[in-house]
Order: sequence, then structure tokens, then C-alpha cells
Amino acid sequence: MQHELHLNDPSVTFGRFVSHLTRSTFAIVLAGGRGSRLMQLTDWRSKPAVPFGGKFRIIDFTLSNCVNSGIRRIGVATQYKAQSLIHHLQRGWSFLDGRFDEFIELLPAQQQVGEDWYLGTADAVYQNLDVIRRHHPRYVIVLSGDHIYKMDYGRMLAQHAQNQADLSIACIDVPREDAVEFGVMQVDESQRIVDFVEKSKTPPTIPGRPERCLASMGVYVFNAGFLFEQLCRDRDDPGSGHDFGKNVIPHAVKNYRVFAHNFAESCVGIGESGIPYWRDVGTLDAYWEANMELTKVTPELNFYDEEWPIWTYQEQLPPAKFVFDDENRRGKAVDSMVSGGNIISGAVVKRSLLFSRVLVHSYALVEDSVLLPRVDVGRGAHLRRVIVDKHCRIPPGMKIGFDPEEDRKRFHVSERGITLVTPEMLGQQVHHIR
Repeated sequence: MQHELHLNDPSVTFGRFVSHLTRSTFAIVLAGGRGSRLMQLTDWRSKPAVPFGGKFRIIDFTLSNCVNSGIRRIGVATQYKAQSLIHHLQRGWSFLDGRFDEFIELLPAQQQVGEDWYLGTADAVYQNLDVIRRHHPRYVIVLSGDHIYKMDYGRMLAQHAQNQADLSIACIDVPREDAVEFGVMQVDESQRIVDFVEKSKTPPTIPGRPERCLASMGVYVFNAGFLFEQLCRDRDDPGSGHDFGKNVIPHAVKNYRVFAHNFAESCVGIGESGIPYWRDVGTLDAYWEANMELTKVTPELNFYDEEWPIWTYQEQLPPAKFVFDDENRRGKAVDSMVSGGNIISGAVVKRSLLFSRVLVHSYALVEDSVLLPRVDVGRGAHLRRVIVDKHCRIPPGMKIGFDPEEDRKRFHVSERGITLVTPEMLGQQVHHIR
């Protein structure tokens, strides 16, 4: 039995209390999401493996939150088109030291307890109970691997322990019209959850604020023993869909101590708006907008915070290069983010985000666009409000994003007019992991 620290002990500092909690925690990241709303962008990769922010993958944000919080025993449950994700984790997340009981362990659906793949979020954890038990954690934090945010999980763990909770759920304040896409909770004056509904058309609102709701972020802290009991109970329920939001959490709310944790209390680096930054980039429009936000003078998401870095795999690349300074052939990028290995050769890039190894040839124009790694933009091509997938070669003189009706004949155009371009749409074959 581990020695238990109490914050009311005068010899125990808050920092020591939190570090004890994080060292006693096992994190399991649910990273098997199909991400179908991202359309062809997830034809060859799962949503957590989708590139984001010029050099990262979406899952890097959740994993960085774990490492920066002091949680360094992490399992990643994979399922849908996982090769790209596995490749990224092997190359970029092998720095944790097993000698200090630090690790990231891949947990593919192995059918160890039956013939089924992961049937739901709760089942994904249930099928890995043997792995979790092997490490004897006091707490288990269950995380989604497909959201963009910076959060100190240690603060949530401390509140969980102080509340003597069985389960704690991180929540954000959202407009009522958006809450229909979330699990929504109702709390009492002590922040204990008294009701929880999943994707309801009539979600409960915040008392005194009928236009706002408390929505679940998909971040759950469980006492380990309580989690084991609830997952075994849920597995034996023939009517259950084996999902946390639909099945496990509503049952726990009715019968046990379940508390809400306000994300504002653990968000790292709140921007000028004063609103904690959390994004679900699950649609093409949301993905494009979140990337575009990063090109602003003062974006809400701070990549330059040395105290809370976002870790990832980083290739050894030369600096970005801008060449030619003729009057009509000047290589430049304005209000943009440009990554290593890029060459802007006599072309103009405006309000765009370019990942690594992007080549933009002379007289080309790229505006309000997201170009993933190894994109080649041909001489004189024009791109506007587009997302271009890895390894695309845009032919010389091609114009995309100027005529939606023409674009729809070949590419995918979103509701807000963002055009997605993939190699397959261009008739090009790719033999690389994406």
C-alpha cells in the first residue's frame, strides 16, 4: 500500500502533494478515432495522427500535457488506421526513460478478452485492464487524443483528491446551441455532478445562465479501484454500449461521488481573450480555422511558452529559405508560419501555415491556406483557402479555391468553402506513410 500524503499536513507543500499524485497516476489516451468528419484527410491516418500547427500531430498536445504535468506512465489505445500514428510515436516519443518507470506503451485492439475490437471508449480501457493493473496506479486519467489544448492535469488530480471523489470530469463552458454535441453535466453548489446527459437536444444549463452549459472535455480522473469495478460491471451489462459518456458516467453520477473540474482552473496560458483555449478540430472548417488562428499576431494558443513545450518528432532540416528579389518575382511570406526545409522561390505566401519540406515555385501565390509536409506548388499556381495533404504536387498554373463549383468536380469543398486537396484527387500515387 502506498504511503498517502494529505495537503492538510503542514509538512506537505502543494507542489509535493501534486507530484505524489501524478507519480501515482497512469494515463490512457484513447487514440483510435476514425475522424470521418475530416473527410479524405483521414483516409490514411487516424484523427490523432493528423498534422497540426506546422510541425506537430494532434496527439502531441495530449501527450505533452501528460509529460509536462509529471504523468509519465502512458498507454495509447490505437485502432483505426494506426500505422501513421504508431510511426510517429516510435520516432518522436521514445525519450521517456524506462529505468525511472517512464514509458509510452502502444495498446492496439488485440482481442485479449474476446473476439471484439474496441466496442466503445469504456471497452477500450476495459480491454487493457491487465496492462493498467500491472503498474499498480492509485489513479487513472482517461484522455482523448484528438483535441488541441494545454492543461495541467496535476491541478485536476489535486482537486479530485481534495474532493475525495470517485470520478472527476473536466468541463468547459459552452453556448447551449453547441452543447448538443457534448456530454453535458449539471452540478450543485459544491461542483458535485447531479446529472449527466450525452448529446441531448435539451441539455441542462448553468444555473442563472440559461444560454450556457457545462460540457465534458473527455478528460476523466478515476480512482483506480473504482474504475476497475465500474468497467467490469459495465462489461457484464448486456444493454450497455460500453461508452463512458453514455453508460459508465451516468451510472456513476447516480450512485457515487462524481465532481466537475473547471478547465479554467488548470488551463495553461490563457490568451488575451481570457477564455481557456480548447479546440475540437474534428471538421475541415474547424481544422482550417484553428491552424489559421496560429498565424495571427497574438494567437490564443501560445507555441512560444518555454515552460510548457509541445513535444513532437522533429526532422533534422535546414532553415526555411526565401529566394529571388526581382520586382515581379520575389520570394516572401507575410502573416504566415513557415517550417524548416521550406523553399519559397520567387513566390508569395500570405496568411498561411506551411509544414516542413514545402516547395513553392516562382510566380505562385498561396493565400489563407494550410499546406502539409512535402507539398510542391508548381510555377504560377494559385491557392486560396485550401488544405493540401502531404505529398501533393500542384501542377504549374493550376488555380484552386477561386471557383467552388469547378473545385467540387475534382476536390472536396466544405460548408464554409474550404477546399481539401489530396494526392488521389490529383491522380497521384503516394507510397509513403502519412
